[in-house]
Amino acid sequence: MLKLTKKADYGLMALKYLAEHPETPALSAKDVADAYGIPAQLLAKILQRLTKVGLLRSHAGMNGGYALSRDARQISAFEVIHAIDGPLFITSCFKGVKACDLTPSCTIKEPLARVNETISGVLKSISIQDLAEHEPAAGKAHEAQALVSLTL
Repeated sequence: MLKLTKKADYGLMALKYLAEHPETPALSAKDVADAYGIPAQLLAKILQRLTKVGLLRSHAGMNGGYALSRDARQISAFEVIHAIDGPLFITSCFKGVKACDLTPSCTIKEPLARVNETISGVLKSISIQDLAEHEPAAGKAHEAQALVSLTL
């Protein structure tokens, strides 16, 4: 089963929260953690990682915290997941440079590659703003539904 890690979930939730509070210049990891019941220390590490890759800006000091580095419409769910979990692969044959022993007789690598590309495409089309608005745009809902009905 394809499933996001808890860290990726928490990262998406944190960016969604920041997008929902644009009037606040910076929110602390504790503010976000308290809002969702997330362990604050774990969230702080996730937010530091997202800052390191440029999705967030951190502000030190008394009123410090985190803020989105770009408009929420310009940050995709894919970017957040990739920053936290690394490349998305639904099967191990796409990892690494060593060729699979079954490559000559494999009949599923190409269909699975298309599924992987489709999933990546859907995640790239979903912005943090879409998450903050609670209802994805009709086109994105249609894409997700098409993804579920994808047949090999």
